[in-house]
Amino acid sequence: MLSVQLQSGERVCLYNYRGEIGAVSETCPHQDFPMCDGTLLDDGTIECAWHGARFDRLTGDVRRPPATDPLGIYEVAVSEGQVFVGPRRPS
Repeated sequence: MLSVQLQSGERVCLYNYRGEIGAVSETCPHQDFPMCDGTLLDDGTIECAWHGARFDRLTGDVRRPPATDPLGIYEVAVSEGQVFVGPRRPS
């Protein structure tokens, strides 16, 4: 996973899951730990490295506590090898 800063100043974490490029909030909603330090698991969930909270990469829904709030998910488009990150999806 790769941390990038958007023009808006927000930081997002880009991932590649079996060829699908996606973007999630760079900070865990549990205690603001960097999500890019976490792990993209084989089942497609993203696990925070600090306390082990897991999130659905497509919806941001919590899949395992201790987090209770969803992870932010961003719109992504890939065109001619470039990745474009749009606005955060409403939760």
